[in-house]
Amino acid sequence: MALVKLNNRGVRNVSTFGSVASGSMVFIKKLTASSSATLSFVDGTSDVVFDDTYKEYLFTFTNMHPATDNVEFSFQVDTGTNTSYNQTITSTYIDSYHGETDDTTAVLEYRPQHDQAQGTAFQTLGNDIGNANDEHVSGYLHIFNPSSSTFVKHFMARNVRMSHDNYLAAQHIAGYVNTTTALTRVQFKFDSGNIDAGDICLYGIK
Repeated sequence: MALVKLNNRGVRNVSTFGSVASGSMVFIKKLTASSSATLSFVDGTSDVVFDDTYKEYLFTFTNMHPATDNVEFSFQVDTGTNTSYNQTITSTYIDSYHGETDDTTAVLEYRPQHDQAQGTAFQTLGNDIGNANDEHVSGYLHIFNPSSSTFVKHFMARNVRMSHDNYLAAQHIAGYVNTTTALTRVQFKFDSGNIDAGDICLYGIK
C-alpha cells in the first residue's frame, strides 16, 4: 500500500515506508546492577559508544532500587580519561506527586534543593526513593551532542518513582553541563548505599 501525503500544493505518493525519511534509535549497551556502588558508561570500554557517532544519546533506567532507604538517584559526567565526575552543571528540577493514601493530592512544585547553579555535584534524577519492594525509580536521561567541542552539553530527564513515604511522583529535570570539551563518560549512583537492582540501557539516536 502506498503512503500518500496530501497538502494544498498537491499529492505525493511514496511507494514504500522505507523511502520516508525517519530517525532510529540504536541499542548500544545495557548495565544491570547487583549491589553496585555505581554504574558507569565509558566511551571505548566494554563496547560502549559515547562519541560523535551520534548527536544524541538516551539512557533509560528501569526499576532502580536502592539498598538504603530515602536516597537520591543521580548522575554526573566527565571528559577525556578523567574520573572525578565533577563537571559544572546548571539545572532545574520540577516535582509533581500524589499521596498513595490520597492524604496529599496533585502537588506541583519547583525543588531548588535538587537543582544546581554552576555546581559540580552529582545531579539528582529522583529524590526520596525508598528501599521497600514497591519503591524504586524508572525514567530516562537524554544528553545532546556530548562530543561537541563548540557547545555546552544540554540534557533533560524524566522519571516516575515511589518515595519512602508513599508518594507516587514524576520529576522533570533539565539543564546543561558547562563545558565545551567532549564528554566521554557518564556515571549513575544513589547518594548513599548501593544500587540493589535495576537496569540502565544506552541508545544512540540517528
